[in-house]
Amino acid sequence: MARTRLSRSDRYDQLVEVSWALVRAEGADALTLGRLAEHAGVAKPVVYSHFGSRAELLAALFTEFDDRQAAMLEASLDTAPATLDGRASAIANSYVGCTLAQGRELTGVLAALEGSPELEQVKRAAERAYSDRCRAILEPFGSGGISTPSLTAIFGAADALSHAAVSGALAPGEATGELAELIVAIVGKA
Repeated sequence: MARTRLSRSDRYDQLVEVSWALVRAEGADALTLGRLAEHAGVAKPVVYSHFGSRAELLAALFTEFDDRQAAMLEASLDTAPATLDGRASAIANSYVGCTLAQGRELTGVLAALEGSPELEQVKRAAERAYSDRCRAILEPFGSGGISTPSLTAIFGAADALSHAAVSGALAPGEATGELAELIVAIVGKA
């Protein structure tokens, strides 16, 4: 049977998809460029042409997750009322929803990102951009603006509630509802 040659972009997408599947099945520690090549059914040089190192691969996975999270936020905002409750619900639904869609494998990738200063910088930059976007969404509803400590509290709670939903400790609706209420309370006090 003849092999179908993928475009560079399609191959990259395939490698990212196979990487997430590998992390889901075996954990982030099992993700190496060699294992990725094996699971994707390609030669190692193909993988190395896309990702020069494991660190680059992990950064790419996080960036792909972050892009999906930002897109989910914008889609939620498109259908949400332009009220504080509507915006808070859009943020909560997209944050928890994206984490649930990614599942437990996200935790392993996040832990691996914390393992090196370069990868941690990628994560922090993405978090800062997402936080800045949410600040812009919420600022019209806060009298004095949204402080950095307030945003830190919101996203600390968002992480905890999302992971509780992923682990089954909370129902998804409980996590999103609680997060939306927290956002309204914090922004309302600002």
